[in-house]
Amino acid sequence: MRALLVQARLFWKNPEENRKHLERQLADSNAAFDLAIFPETFTTGFLGDPDLPSEGMDGPTVGWMREQARRHNAAMAGSAVIVEQGERFNRFLLVTADGEVQQYDKRHLFGFGGENKRYVPGTKRVVLRLDEWRICPQICYDLRFPVWCRNRRDYDLLLFVANWPGGRIHHWKTLLQARAIENQSWVIGVNRVGEDGLGATYPGCSQVYDPLGNLVISVDGTEVNHLVDLDLDQVRVIREKFPFLADADRFELQTD
Repeated sequence: MRALLVQARLFWKNPEENRKHLERQLADSNAAFDLAIFPETFTTGFLGDPDLPSEGMDGPTVGWMREQARRHNAAMAGSAVIVEQGERFNRFLLVTADGEVQQYDKRHLFGFGGENKRYVPGTKRVVLRLDEWRICPQICYDLRFPVWCRNRRDYDLLLFVANWPGGRIHHWKTLLQARAIENQSWVIGVNRVGEDGLGATYPGCSQVYDPLGNLVISVDGTEVNHLVDLDLDQVRVIREKFPFLADADRFELQTD
């Protein structure tokens, strides 16, 4: 699978401008891809949704993702603020070229920044399908909680989208690598760049690790598209050669 990491600056509280901007970034890609990945809350910036009209699954962002997926004959992924029945979610969306939408609601809300006061946490760890690939979607702060991310031999790619600030970027890099090593899966982390309306700065550092934890790509702090080829057979070969997951502890997650 060829993935396009869309490391973008985001316009604060401006969904329409963000969609136009990301559309231009997709158009600038010089090669075909199977999956384009945008940062967390790519239409508003992190916590940038107050005073904006609420969006549901029938709103302009999901419609835009469907349009781009059709146009590029590729899946689109990223998180956006979605409101359902009066409840607000930081929702990961995976939209395929045929218009199918799969989703995951962020479980770990960033209490340090007040996200938990405005959003409802997700209750289900999910695995999405894209052709032969099994993808476990995660959003930013989820990265700090390895039990939630733990591979139960049910995914091949652990995919993080984020607004991860510069002051803790060492944690971002270290934890992405750790998740790849312990789960024997490909790991992709796509972060944003620039400054938001709350004064936080974001250095990018989008990264890809292979199932042995080797760094494949680390993108610098500029706004850029970056292509990476992921080999599903590599996952199978490594797990057969080093069958560590078979010795993992069994556990049950409690989400209430």
